[in-house]
Amino acid sequence: MVVSIRQHRMGEGLDAFIQAAHEVYRGDPMWVAPLEMEIRDRLTPGKNPFFEHAEGTLFTAWRGGRVVGRCSAQIDHEHLRIHDDGAGFFGFFDTVDDPEVARALASSAEKWLRERGMKRMRGPLSLSINEEVGTLVEGFDLPPMVMMPHARAYQGALIETTGLRKVKDLLAWRYEVGTPHRRADRAWQQLSGMPEVKFRSIKRSTLERDIKTMLEIFNDAWSDNWGFVPATDAEAKKLVQDMKLILDEDLAFFADIDGRPMGLCVTFPNLNEATRDLDGKLFPFGIVKLLWRMKVKGPKTARLMLLGLRKELRGSKRYGGLSLAMYVEVSKRGAKKGIEWGELSWTLEDNHPINLGIKAMGAEVYKKYRVFEKELNGA
Repeated sequence: MVVSIRQHRMGEGLDAFIQAAHEVYRGDPMWVAPLEMEIRDRLTPGKNPFFEHAEGTLFTAWRGGRVVGRCSAQIDHEHLRIHDDGAGFFGFFDTVDDPEVARALASSAEKWLRERGMKRMRGPLSLSINEEVGTLVEGFDLPPMVMMPHARAYQGALIETTGLRKVKDLLAWRYEVGTPHRRADRAWQQLSGMPEVKFRSIKRSTLERDIKTMLEIFNDAWSDNWGFVPATDAEAKKLVQDMKLILDEDLAFFADIDGRPMGLCVTFPNLNEATRDLDGKLFPFGIVKLLWRMKVKGPKTARLMLLGLRKELRGSKRYGGLSLAMYVEVSKRGAKKGIEWGELSWTLEDNHPINLGIKAMGAEVYKKYRVFEKELNGA
């Protein structure tokens, strides 16, 4: 049967867009359905501050009256302001195992971006570099961590049938909580023993004040990363609201030197562990299960999302081991809370200094995500 594509404005057609994912991942025991209320808010202008500097549209693919795929197309004007590379993006790329469906969706996104002057199409980004990035291409035997995407094993190959090619791989590392490697433990003992160095927890009560410092460190430490786009003030306010829901004060901290925050570590308990059987729905009983699993039982896994230092510390002899010390600190904090293993994600495949530091902690790559790109002819 012929594949037909329906276009939806952002914030509209969300029932079909969400249902597409359930159709694609039906029978996949590793998929964790995202919370529907979160997806609806993320895709609705007025609820997601991303759309204050971006525009986009949604597509669903249909065959025989059944939804068989979906994707988004979006233009991030903050990205264009910073990088000036003519890149538009696609995301939420989920299809049944059918090249015709994949090509129809990619072609629709490509046409939408080309009509708006974009020179290349890159993705998946759902919706930005600061959200879910890439298509899973290795590591299908475990469910995704919180705020990380999942994919069918065939999806990467289907994307390549559309003419998109790899531009970058992102690595997710698995770290078993326990005794750290000697080098890392020595760094922790040395740095934590310095009177001017303090590891200070980030509190919910001070989060609105601390978010400014967190973003200051983030925008400094990550500014040279491929595709980096800083968070806007409106996005920072939204981040405060989101973090209050899942923040564990023991797993997020600053590294202060002489009272000044110089490093940042943010680790979240793995929300997906608590929502895995909720089918994306919190009501009427899901919210009770979620609260009990997160607050009483406690998850056994966590995701280290951010760990970085201000640039001015690069090359410092005295504080050269601070990153390793922070890895050990969060590992020790996690062990006290019953965390058994954690994911460190994501890092760029060619960010060798960071990857070497993570290896020094004893972590191993266990998942790989791929970002694709295509030049848009006639743009």
